[in-house]
Amino acid sequence: MAINEKIPGARIIEKFPGGEIILAKSEDLMKWAKGSSIWPLTFGLSCCAIEMMATGASNFDIDRIGSGVFRGSPRQCDVMIVAGTICVKMGDCLKKLYAQMPEPKYVIAMGNCAIGGGIFYYDTYSVIRGTEVLGVPVDVYVAGCPPRPENLLHAIMKLQDKIKNEKQRHSAKNKK
Repeated sequence: MAINEKIPGARIIEKFPGGEIILAKSEDLMKWAKGSSIWPLTFGLSCCAIEMMATGASNFDIDRIGSGVFRGSPRQCDVMIVAGTICVKMGDCLKKLYAQMPEPKYVIAMGNCAIGGGIFYYDTYSVIRGTEVLGVPVDVYVAGCPPRPENLLHAIMKLQDKIKNEKQRHSAKNKK
């Protein structure tokens, strides 16, 4: 049986004839495992949080893509989903929770308010203009006001692709 060339990583996987042994690099195996079991930190701030909760409900079945374990502690999470309007008072909390997350860590900005302040930025003094203003780097943006649960599922799958295809993070540090 020939390996399908459309399968990602088909060049590095070989199936021995007559056996059920698959060979792959351990780095690729770790990327697959890390990308297939993302544990999000719930950081719902306003109306986008309702859509994030709906994504975890049975209608959308977030468990089928390996991200159904929403955690309440930042020390157990891989990705922070910032869902909603970030006010000045919540900015310090967001930065603290991001700092407590173990490496590697990722951020999804969900909704127009988390991306750029949304409709409230121009009329309210207490709204921060997006997640990156706080110094928290965003990996995937989910546009909408509020975005649908399908959009969040798509963003999680894009983040999984990014994790599986990224180069080793510490390679630049090791060369120095």
